[in-house]
Amino acid sequence: MKHAFLIALLLFIPLIAQAAFVPQAPDIKASSYVLMDYASGDILAARKPNQQEAPASLTKLMTMYITFDLLQKGRLHLDDKVHISEKAWRTGIDGSASRMFVEVGDRVPVDLLIRGVIVDSGNDASIALAEHIAGSVSSFAGLMNQYAKRLGMTHSHFVNADGLPADDHYSSAEDLAHLARHLIRDFPEYYHYFSQKSFTYDNIKQYNRVHLLFTDPSVDGLKTGYTKAAGYCELVSAKRDGRRLISIVMGTPSEKYRNVANEQLLNYGFRFFETDKLLGKDKPALDVRVYKGAAEQVPLGTVKPVYLGLPHGSADKLKIVPQIDARLVAPIALGQQLGSAAIKLGDKTLRTVPLVALKAVPEGSFFHNVVDQIKLWIKG
Repeated sequence: MKHAFLIALLLFIPLIAQAAFVPQAPDIKASSYVLMDYASGDILAARKPNQQEAPASLTKLMTMYITFDLLQKGRLHLDDKVHISEKAWRTGIDGSASRMFVEVGDRVPVDLLIRGVIVDSGNDASIALAEHIAGSVSSFAGLMNQYAKRLGMTHSHFVNADGLPADDHYSSAEDLAHLARHLIRDFPEYYHYFSQKSFTYDNIKQYNRVHLLFTDPSVDGLKTGYTKAAGYCELVSAKRDGRRLISIVMGTPSEKYRNVANEQLLNYGFRFFETDKLLGKDKPALDVRVYKGAAEQVPLGTVKPVYLGLPHGSADKLKIVPQIDARLVAPIALGQQLGSAAIKLGDKTLRTVPLVALKAVPEGSFFHNVVDQIKLWIKG
């Protein structure tokens, strides 16, 4: 759906050009990248978004998604003590990988391990959480793949919780942007961890590797990654004037450049695109006549808001074209699907959404029903 939207958008740029001039996206030196509108999930700019990439420490975003999900469900608690195994302690002990510096036999609260994973990019903390949650890293990897399937990450496969190089361990820029969107949307109560700039454990202070947290006040997370195979990767989110964008670059040539690249993409997205809310509980598509009901009309729309990420100035050119399945006869239940609506720009359909009743309409009185039945007979 997202790719179809992007392709359609590119095909009819001349229609939009009357509303706003949109230049090409910045020339980013990366093996792949994605700029995503958070509210709609629409991709505003991309290069090879589904190309399989070594995700390096961006893998830890899935480790955090599972951790947050279990916390939210009450199956894990922030004050739970996690036993640090020798395997977790040994991960990166030779200096080949980032660490939180936990010690064998320590019992560390989940809350501190989360900070160790996000701020320190601690591979040892990631392994400790994986073992605590699933019993072993391999079992946790199986859980990661189940979650990936549920989230629609069709170009990802995980074999570990930390992202150190391994055969058959890969993801894509679009999958990871999609994962970040879910992290922000599904766990708002835990997203604050990603904005923490430093963390001290056992008298060792480390700083968040997302340097844009220190230079761009609109950026509030998420994660960086690096291995020789992956190159320098970074996934960030920023919020400006109530709009949020997600930007990810993979396989860039340097630590400094991944920050430059994401800043360029974010500036491009905020400057030349807008997020438009078209439908929702408070914005019905239309009111439709109801026969034999206690009310003569019912508002049709969508329960969840429908957003589109579009070039600035194009919202006024959008049209919502409803299609009602049949004449509506009470009773009608709240949330009952009664038709669909095509969202169009010119002659092009950007998206089609189901239309449901935003209010229930019970049956009307006997006399009212008789009158409406006569009207229906007349209309055929």
